[in-house]
Amino acid sequence: MAVSGEFFPPKRRGLAVHTVLILGLSLISLAGLFSVGSAGLGQAPLLALLTAILALAPIPFLGYRLYALTRARYSLTRTSLVLRWGLRLEEIPLSDIEWMRMADDLTKPLNRPLLPLPGAVLGVQAHPDLGKVEFLASAGRKLLLVATATRVFAISPENPSGLLQAFARATELGSFSGATPRSEYPSFVLGNAWSQPYVRFVWLTGVFLNVGLFIWVTLLVPTIPNVVLGVAGSSSSAEPVPATQLFLLPVSSLALMSAGWLAGLYLYRWERERPLAFAVWSSSAVTAALFLLAVFFVVTTPV
Repeated sequence: MAVSGEFFPPKRRGLAVHTVLILGLSLISLAGLFSVGSAGLGQAPLLALLTAILALAPIPFLGYRLYALTRARYSLTRTSLVLRWGLRLEEIPLSDIEWMRMADDLTKPLNRPLLPLPGAVLGVQAHPDLGKVEFLASAGRKLLLVATATRVFAISPENPSGLLQAFARATELGSFSGATPRSEYPSFVLGNAWSQPYVRFVWLTGVFLNVGLFIWVTLLVPTIPNVVLGVAGSSSSAEPVPATQLFLLPVSSLALMSAGWLAGLYLYRWERERPLAFAVWSSSAVTAALFLLAVFFVVTTPV
């Protein structure tokens, strides 16, 4: 019987749910943006803009959970049990594991984390008998508990009995010494990047530029009825459109900055890719400045 191997959580349902949610919210956001462009003055375009922003906001969160689920696995070696879930990594020496058993054996059931979704049952909950329980699971059923001296982990391998048997076999044979515990959290990458002065400058610059762009457009729209957003051809002039379409510029700038920020964090994890992460973050700030310049040219162009 093998004493090592890779064990994966059920992924199919979680991948489908997260993909459908991301696509659905993206369509709602796009519909809201198109409504902003076609609506006139009044409350209608503002409500459409708010709908687009609210639909867009959860997409990075869901996108990370989708990415984390694709990378999720539980690896058992002769020295340790490694739990990986996206940027979350927990390496537990086998000698530190006090026991491992199914959650169904508990006399008091586990409380599920907040906002559980298929493919993302994540978070920390308190249990009266176990203390802190950290969930790194894709489903709330057939959870396997891994207890250490400081914390209990709730995981959901697709084959829990296989992992239990492999762990029992490794315990019988005895593990090689030398493994050290290791914990990595997504916040570690964020904090490490924030500690760099240049990164702080670029991030804050992008935030201030985008906030300023939103405030400026909000103040401009009630004062001008129409603007020209298109590019005039050689034989015709661009048609004026309602001024509410100016909101498309700050929303696009914010979406690009969010995408660049996440892409930069992904690249920043590797030392060799950090110059590329700096370049992505810098380009996001430059893009926000270009959007500000675009608004200036739009409002100063005669209609």
